[in-house]
Amino acid sequence: MAQDQIAVVVLAAGMGTRMKSALPKVMHPIAGQPMVRHLLDTVADLAPGKVVAVVGPGMDAVAAAVSPHPAVIQADRLGTGHAVGQARGALQGFEGTVLVLYGDTPLITAQTLRSMLDCRRAAPHPAVVVLGFRPADTGQYGRLVVNADGLQEIVEHKDASEAQRAITLCNSGVMAVDGARLFGWIDRLTNANAKGEYYLTDLVALARADGLPCGYVEGSEEELLGVNSRVDLAAAEAVAQARLRRAAMEGGATLTDPASVFLCHDTRLGRDVVIGPQVVFGPGVTVGDNVEIRAFSHLEGATVADGAIIGPFARLRPGAEIGSGAHVGNFVEIKKAVVETGAKVNHLTYIGDARIGAKANIGAGTITCNYDGFGKYRTDIGAGAFIGSNSSLVAPVTVGDGAIVGAGSVVTRDVAAGALAVERSKQTERAGWADRFRETRVKETAGRKKD
Repeated sequence: MAQDQIAVVVLAAGMGTRMKSALPKVMHPIAGQPMVRHLLDTVADLAPGKVVAVVGPGMDAVAAAVSPHPAVIQADRLGTGHAVGQARGALQGFEGTVLVLYGDTPLITAQTLRSMLDCRRAAPHPAVVVLGFRPADTGQYGRLVVNADGLQEIVEHKDASEAQRAITLCNSGVMAVDGARLFGWIDRLTNANAKGEYYLTDLVALARADGLPCGYVEGSEEELLGVNSRVDLAAAEAVAQARLRRAAMEGGATLTDPASVFLCHDTRLGRDVVIGPQVVFGPGVTVGDNVEIRAFSHLEGATVADGAIIGPFARLRPGAEIGSGAHVGNFVEIKKAVVETGAKVNHLTYIGDARIGAKANIGAGTITCNYDGFGKYRTDIGAGAFIGSNSSLVAPVTVGDGAIVGAGSVVTRDVAAGALAVERSKQTERAGWADRFRETRVKETAGRKKD
């Protein structure tokens, strides 16, 4: 059947003036990803044959975000019906089901969309299926008037009678429409309303006028949260985080204080991972099995292998690769560096553009000096090497396997495997100097007090 074919039109041309931002509304991130990408990831589960986004003039960032799907431009914002009409060329000849979604409603679930498609496929094969919901505050929402024969009409709040305003089933705006008839109905829309706009909701009346049935399904208020302001954005973030936390725990991770852990849309956690309070994941983090990530750590663009321990107060920046059983401790920052199996970087250390060999030990306060103001350079520390506390390794430099660098050294040349490198001034001692210094200072201070 033609209706088994699916196309998706994403309306994303809104200016988002209430966001008070130079960034297009649908580009504001939720869980580290633009909200329009969340929606596209959801519809990908439906395997649609075609996806097209409707964007406004100058919204190149949105067009890039929806790529490789095409973006068509709605030059004049004349309502939702007019916006869908801009997709006519991209859907030329399509006769399946067209899902009309909104780029600023990123939390809708694939399960709900499948319910709409199932409604379209089932007898009496409604020509239009509308997604309804029952908000705690029905406010200014349009109402769905339904009976045993399905959806009869959508009544805007301002046009509704008192009896209709008492209806709790509201219109979300999301629709599944017969693609063979969609653009014929779009051509019949009028803008004889207070806003002078072409409303997509009028498709229900047109379908009914043609003697065709219309249907509805219900979604949750949570998944139909529209993001129109920074307050809405924060509410959507909270919903997304709650979903991600639940999925992580159901997948075998322990979150000791779930509400304080912030995950990203693409965070990948293995089994028996334990995550302490106040841990934040940026994009691109993969964590293996049996890893412990302790409190107040921040990870982004990093890979952590099985059995590693991270934190507390550790920061893994993009390009960090932590090997199995390795330790990255408190106030340690790793950037574009490999910490191999069993290596330990436990305290107050910066490791950038480097390799730390297997079972090497990096002392507290060590830094790899990887930047000279013009370029980045690499430090290579061999397996089993020991770097003493407060050492500076000035890249490019190599420390061989099993070598030792004495505490407080500034290493500017390669260190051979198995060698000891020490670079510090010779310690001297002056007997009694401290006692004489104190006696002198006490006399000077006493004299000033008498004056």
